[in-house]
Amino acid sequence: MDDGTSEELLAAARDGDGAAFGRLVAPFLGELRAHCYRMLGSVHDAEDVVQDTLDRAWRGLERFENRGSVRPWLYKIATNRSLTLIERRGRRELPVDLSPEHAPLAETVWLEPYPDRLMNWAARLTPEEQAVARESVEIAFVAALQHLPASQRAVLLLRDVLGYGAGETASLLETSVAAVNSSLQRARKTAAGLLPDNTQSQTLTSLGETSVRDLAQRYAAAWEAGDVDAVVAMLTADAKFSMPPQTAWYEGHDGIRGFLEVGPMRERWRFLPTRAGGQLAFGTYLWSADKGVYVPAGLDVLMLRDGLVAEVISFLDASFPMYGLPAELAG
Repeated sequence: MDDGTSEELLAAARDGDGAAFGRLVAPFLGELRAHCYRMLGSVHDAEDVVQDTLDRAWRGLERFENRGSVRPWLYKIATNRSLTLIERRGRRELPVDLSPEHAPLAETVWLEPYPDRLMNWAARLTPEEQAVARESVEIAFVAALQHLPASQRAVLLLRDVLGYGAGETASLLETSVAAVNSSLQRARKTAAGLLPDNTQSQTLTSLGETSVRDLAQRYAAAWEAGDVDAVVAMLTADAKFSMPPQTAWYEGHDGIRGFLEVGPMRERWRFLPTRAGGQLAFGTYLWSADKGVYVPAGLDVLMLRDGLVAEVISFLDASFPMYGLPAELAG
């Protein structure tokens, strides 16, 4: 959209043209949703904040100082609405982030994986920008963000993911440049400690499509055949397996093998590959004798390292349609 078109749409929107407002903000909705997800760790909360942002932007058009694109203004509203929500709801967790003395927690709010199909807006970015955008919705990164104070989280995302300068970030957050620089330094240090190099997930791009496809086929086949040995052979020695909202989780070959043998591998499964949280994922379907079909059991997101599976997070409450998965599979 060129500046002339933006000016025309803004003028029409200020005159009450809702369709013009829709066209004005449409190019930014996908990236706004991803930004709010990074802040909140929840696709559902992100959707709510984006809708609230649009409502506030529509009602506040007269206060918008027209200095070019509405993009920074939308980010200002969305970021501040996210900060308000964080104050009310706190951070989201993963089971492996909870120490034993904390479990079980009835009030724990769990992190949600981001559907890769919602990243289609990134196609207009440069390859380098696409890489940053996709890596910034990976579960490991978003989980690390949840351990930052909300203001540091916002600064880190605005500066390092979205590329806003220190002055721009200070303006968006209504603070000083000195405060932004201080928050960024602390946020980077904390995030680096939560994401050491030796535990960072391997990206699907670096692994290559052929290798990803082969791994996905072997992993699904092993589960569908009930072959515990084959599944364990695909895991790193320090692999983790968790199933939010359950707080229990398992680690290492022996721990995961014991869990599989007494639990899941006694059932009949079908696995359907997809992408979530920037990673390989599977819609897992459990055989229902009553219905005569395979029904959704969880969305398994796999973190990879050195061509092996370093972590499996099975989101038992995931909404399959959100990830482009069918409601059931025929027997």
